[in-house]
Amino acid sequence: MTTGMNEIMIDLQGGAKAPLYQKIYDHLKKEITCGAISKGTRIPSTRLLAKQLMVSRSTVEMAYEQLLAEGYIKSEACRGFFVCDITELYQLEGKQNKSEGLNADFTSEPVWGKETAKKLPDCYADFSPDAIDTEHFPYNVWRKLNKDVWLDDREELLLSGEGQGDERLRNVIAQYLYQARGVNCHASQIILGAGNEYLEILLAQVLGTKKKILMEDPTYLQAYHTFCNLGFQVETILGSDKGIEIESVHEIQPDAIYIMPSHQFPLGTVMPQKARLELLNWANEKEGRYLIEDDHDSEFRYRGKPIPSLQSFDRNGKVIYLGTFSKSIAPSLRVSYMVLPLELLREYRRKCGFYSTTVPKMQQEVLRKFIEEGHFGRHLNRMRAIYKAKHDFITAELKKYKWVKRVSGDHAGLHVLIEVDTNLTEQELCEQARKAGIKINGISEYYIHKQEERCNPVILLGYGKLDNEKIKEGLKLLNEVVETAD
Repeated sequence: MTTGMNEIMIDLQGGAKAPLYQKIYDHLKKEITCGAISKGTRIPSTRLLAKQLMVSRSTVEMAYEQLLAEGYIKSEACRGFFVCDITELYQLEGKQNKSEGLNADFTSEPVWGKETAKKLPDCYADFSPDAIDTEHFPYNVWRKLNKDVWLDDREELLLSGEGQGDERLRNVIAQYLYQARGVNCHASQIILGAGNEYLEILLAQVLGTKKKILMEDPTYLQAYHTFCNLGFQVETILGSDKGIEIESVHEIQPDAIYIMPSHQFPLGTVMPQKARLELLNWANEKEGRYLIEDDHDSEFRYRGKPIPSLQSFDRNGKVIYLGTFSKSIAPSLRVSYMVLPLELLREYRRKCGFYSTTVPKMQQEVLRKFIEEGHFGRHLNRMRAIYKAKHDFITAELKKYKWVKRVSGDHAGLHVLIEVDTNLTEQELCEQARKAGIKINGISEYYIHKQEERCNPVILLGYGKLDNEKIKEGLKLLNEVVETAD
């Protein structure tokens, strides 16, 4: 039997300052949640409650509309408003954090400890190689594009869209890749995904996981851990400025090789053309061999002519190309792309064609406009000039210090490698620097296999996030650390 209420006492005078409709809403929600007003109870009409509380009817209507929207009450034609069964509603207030009391094994950092997980409370200069310049991001343009996209009121913006990503966006990416990196592809060969790791998960399903992959060491560890988690057999070879030697490839006999020929991370080396062509010839010798080219930060090069991608020399569909907008726009954008050879594209559609895209439709639309209207090109050119100025500044500053034994990896990207002449070990140097308010990373953090202790530690100094003053002062602090130790 349905019960009804003709009056509800609500104190609109006391309590915190808030709109009247908010106080009505809060009171009714609280009474319904605690069970004071039970399921099925008919509450007063908006006209009756407005008269009783001596407020406008629209004020009560606003409160009721909010309760209706959140599922606390329902409206029945010609009958009135009734309290709903709220047992299935999310109750977020007052819930104990279920993570409290968990074993420390589940709350500690990952064992491989990506460096960004180590937080330094009072960090003056963050020389992280992953950091980018956020000060010069075109916030106004991005804000306007977001607003313009929503003004269209198109239903398609609320839908998941094509599994490979919006075709119009893939078209502009294909044009950009051809112009900037020499990549030969059609929009149909491009797969969009929320980060390279997701695309590598897709690739594992396309290639099959019972494969052997060869990687350089040190390397981009996220890719290494992803491949291991997927069940690939991962073999490694020590990285060098000569690239991967073809003799080692024949000895290991992998099914695929993961490489960063335009700018190897973290060593910063550029693979010689001879080594590139040798790898392409190796892939062409046998069916089922592929080269996975990660071209993650190739946009930023400071010496010589731009080096075309390895994929641009591929004539037999042997190169799988990976790229991202994380460095060129922002890491939070979470848009990466994979270009599949035609043979693998058929496998992708057969095995993964039913997957939905992991990149929100709105994000894709804004990115498309950002590229199509020329904003991306202007932003990229501006950031190249900014990063080159920072690169030139930090390399000039490093020449002032005697402990800088060798600088390498300074042709491209957003970091340089420094061999430090000091009595400190690499770990000691990084720890002492952190205590002094400087965040630096040692090269050993990026090795898959533990290496023998070096005579001199090698550190990475990223300059993407820092302005000239912080670079200068940060190096002075690092100088104090080295001089104090020696």
